[in-house]
Amino acid sequence: MTTADDVRTIALALPDTAEKLAWGQPTFRVAGKIFAALGDDDTTMGVKCPVEDRAELIAAEPQKFFTRKGHDDTYAWLRVRLAALDDVDELTAILADSWRQAAPRKLQDAHPDLGRAVADGEGAA
Repeated sequence: MTTADDVRTIALALPDTAEKLAWGQPTFRVAGKIFAALGDDDTTMGVKCPVEDRAELIAAEPQKFFTRKGHDDTYAWLRVRLAALDDVDELTAILADSWRQAAPRKLQDAHPDLGRAVADGEGAA
């Protein structure tokens, strides 16, 4: 089972990442842009995910992935139940993919393999 502490450790190990409190929740930012946020009770997190990919991920693994109706409809975000993830490797892949979606091109180019497998469809989110 993965935890909020795992999210924090992995997220802060990614390049040019910082933690900042926003809306009363810990958020993780790359070059100032949010790529992940812990949920209110630290049992979930939100990550960047293209809107067109969300429904497929939720349908394939509804125990892991979800959105909040109304609030998430127009944002490129997906929510993840931390306890449902297989292990920290899956969490790492999800966070790295989200990081890649938020990171500036120059930073992505400096870390070409970070989040690549997930971005190419070989992993979740």
